[in-house]
Amino acid sequence: MQLATILLIAVGLAMDALAVSIVAGSVYQRLRVRHAIRMALFFGGFQALMPIIGSLAGLGLRSYISAYDHWIAFGLLAFVGGKMIYEAFAIESAEKNLDPSSLAVVLALSVATSIDALAVGVTLSLLGRSILSAAAVIGLVTFALSYAGVCIGKCFGHIFESKIEIIGGLLLIGIGVKILVEHLTA
Repeated sequence: MQLATILLIAVGLAMDALAVSIVAGSVYQRLRVRHAIRMALFFGGFQALMPIIGSLAGLGLRSYISAYDHWIAFGLLAFVGGKMIYEAFAIESAEKNLDPSSLAVVLALSVATSIDALAVGVTLSLLGRSILSAAAVIGLVTFALSYAGVCIGKCFGHIFESKIEIIGGLLLIGIGVKILVEHLTA
């Protein structure tokens, strides 16, 4: 898989974490640099770990579904992308009583924002792609965007939140279409 495609997947997956980071920065103005780094480390770490877990699960399925794996890859990416777009329109204002500097909250948010990466890991394994390099790129991109998100949130609040999720969803759907077209025209 080309580096450009992996980067687009990484950016698409990181949009949930970026949106949550923006909200964290906007609702909890007392976040320190160490809180932002911890949030970025957790978000990036979970985004890197989940595709590996998904890939391991997908390896067991590959021999059974190799004839239509491109349809499954398209379906999973379209579903995840569509879910992100739907959630962008369903976002309600952030809960003021949650403390985004709390380790328990950061852990819960890390798991919640990385579930989509699990499906992408399954997809990559069905396509026979190397997961370790993709997981590293996904983790690094998520780390960088999450850290930036906290800073953006402190400055601009909710202005960009739903737009970011829409862009991420469209990216994932576009990659799913690209995979499908490549397999159908090959």
